[in-house]
Amino acid sequence: MKIHLRQIPEGDTLHIEGEEDAAPLELELGGFKPTGPLAYELDAGQSGQGIFATGRLKCDGTLTCVNCLEEFPWTLAVDDFSTQVEIGNGESVDLTPSVREDMHLLLPAHPKCDHDGYRPCPARLTTDSGAAKQNPVPPSPVWDALSQITIKNT
Repeated sequence: MKIHLRQIPEGDTLHIEGEEDAAPLELELGGFKPTGPLAYELDAGQSGQGIFATGRLKCDGTLTCVNCLEEFPWTLAVDDFSTQVEIGNGESVDLTPSVREDMHLLLPAHPKCDHDGYRPCPARLTTDSGAAKQNPVPPSPVWDALSQITIKNT
């Protein structure tokens, strides 16, 4: 996502909005599969030797549940995107690294399809109603010693 310096009015901001291909953001590295483009709505301006941009970013896609390994829909949305990029020697400034960083920070480390409570995870349903109740795992004896400790107040 590049902003051409000549498009920014001197002493004012440039409002840009649209859609771009999400592939340069490399969201697949975080397990996110985009199903559409990156939508953006930004205000950009010049500040000293840099360009600032603030606004919103959004990309729809899917993640894979760590429990059941099924894909489920997920929306990456940055409602308060903000960045400052130094002006180089060229005629444009590339915001892609900053956008990529903010989008990657939104990706959950352990995505679960039942994160919102609306969809039950098939893996948890099996565990909750199936073999786990029939063959309960005995509690670990590691903590037994702690339950034997008595504290005397002096």
